[in-house]
Amino acid sequence: MKILLTGGLGYIGSHTAVEVINAGHETIIIDNLSNSKIEVLEKIEKITKKRPKFYQEDVCDINALTKVFKENPDIFAVIHFAGFKAVGESCKEPLKYYKNNLISTLNLLEVMEKFNCKNFIFSSSATVYAVSEIMPLEEDFPLGASNPYGRTKLFNEEILEDYQNAHPDFNIVLLRYFNPIGAHESGLLGEDPNGIPNNLMPYICKVATGELDHLNIFGKDYNTKDGTGVRDYIHIVDLAKGHIKALEKMLEENVGLKIYNLGTGTGYSVLDIVNTFNKVNGNLVKYEFVARRPGDIAMCYASPSKAEKELGFKTTKTLEDMCRSSYLYQKNNKK
Repeated sequence: MKILLTGGLGYIGSHTAVEVINAGHETIIIDNLSNSKIEVLEKIEKITKKRPKFYQEDVCDINALTKVFKENPDIFAVIHFAGFKAVGESCKEPLKYYKNNLISTLNLLEVMEKFNCKNFIFSSSATVYAVSEIMPLEEDFPLGASNPYGRTKLFNEEILEDYQNAHPDFNIVLLRYFNPIGAHESGLLGEDPNGIPNNLMPYICKVATGELDHLNIFGKDYNTKDGTGVRDYIHIVDLAKGHIKALEKMLEENVGLKIYNLGTGTGYSVLDIVNTFNKVNGNLVKYEFVARRPGDIAMCYASPSKAEKELGFKTTKTLEDMCRSSYLYQKNNKK
């Protein structure tokens, strides 16, 4: 089958491209390189021995998107990763986020309808859930994003649900990611944000390689086992394989609209991550406690039971795997 990945050279997209190719599918990538690098295409080819067809285009350009479908009219499914994703930036530049993240989805639906492509996997996020005192989070828990980035994910989910209601033969799987970390075991693919990282693991890795002096841990007085925030961290390769499970389900049946959490079901604290990283890689990371960040919550982790039951999805990578592979990638790609 031909599978189109939007944003397929990004962190999650590139790892998923490897898994899609390994599953035997022909892979097409469209990416405007706004937060990714063209060298990733060579790395995907090096790992899989196959080079995806690549278009350097913006999904918000409907004419460019139409061209991709004209040249590949038999695309079976679209996996939609393309989108801006920094929470802090979304608060400062909300219009940038609403415009890019919503128009890209609307364009895809319009062009897919034109070319009779009826299978859509959407890269959603745990940020769509309302703050809850009850854990783990299940797919039917109340929704209520607390920042513009999260709201673009929630609005996209609503757009897709409305579209599917109007087109019952159209299949949509919404995958709500928790916190992807780690890197491909080859050390060729990993998370490589521009500038100072927003996410915990890339920051830890840059401290470990000496690019940054120390890690700031925001808050040590949360109601958790060690006072630091708890999140559900999932290895990027496990996450990527979740998309293959969703594709397999679409190949077997008309799914209508389905929603799945992709997480481990285990909450790890910030200190769990730092201590495990230091254990497997050597004591490389110094840290300091600083004040809590506004809006941060004490705890957030997934119930993955629905994905396990309906998709056969089960994570296999450990926290040690996440920490070891992250550092290997960072060492291999140190600037």
